[in-house]
Amino acid sequence: MNLVDTLFTRLRAEGRKAFMPFLTAGDPDVGTTARLFSQVAAAGADLIELGFPFSDPIADGPVIQASYTRALNNGFKIANLFAAIRSVTSLPNFTTPIVGMVSYSLIHRRGAEAFVSTAKDSGLSGLIVPDLVADEADHFAALCRKSDMKLILLVTPTTTPERAAKIVKLCSGFVYCVSVVGITGERDKLPAELTQQLARLRTMSDLPLCVGFGVSRPEHVRHLKDIADGVIVGSALIKKLEQGGTQAVIDSVRELSAALR
Repeated sequence: MNLVDTLFTRLRAEGRKAFMPFLTAGDPDVGTTARLFSQVAAAGADLIELGFPFSDPIADGPVIQASYTRALNNGFKIANLFAAIRSVTSLPNFTTPIVGMVSYSLIHRRGAEAFVSTAKDSGLSGLIVPDLVADEADHFAALCRKSDMKLILLVTPTTTPERAAKIVKLCSGFVYCVSVVGITGERDKLPAELTQQLARLRTMSDLPLCVGFGVSRPEHVRHLKDIADGVIVGSALIKKLEQGGTQAVIDSVRELSAALR
């Protein structure tokens, strides 16, 4: 069974929700990223979302954009990242799923089949592809299913019900529910409409619903634990890494994951 399915099956049986930190691959370097996998897992991460640096970010705010730029300026290479992922996921005691957040442009450039195969061999459990258009995703979704690679697509507050139904049918593993209109980044509060958005999606799919964009504080996490199956925190952690180093990230993951328990 794919590690994502294993995770959510276990959490549902325990009545718990998933805490999912976002890390930028290669910020400040691939070696640091690889070491953080085990460190954030020990601090309470249930699943790790790993951003693949891209020169033309899709919906990323300034904090994550800056982290991508740092990684690329430091010589980030996808081949080195896959090797680093494999060095951790091959450890017998490491069972935390890692899913890549990657632009379809990077997948297309390497060839969809080759990319999925290499990602699978590295130990990735899924791919979040924010710019994959649902109307054009059937072939790639079938390719992921064949390889038992989870495909996670985004549903936003402005997605129509008809389009949302098509998106969730293409998804596997979980559905990425964008909490706010706009780009990633910290927000003072989450929109009141989010509860209704998640309720509508639950009528369309039995997949776990995981919320990201704008989630940064313990009070956000506590608010979401009763309405979502997973909580994704990105920009707040990337800022911690930039300002305070890896220990600041680990401490923040421990605090935020505790708020979800």
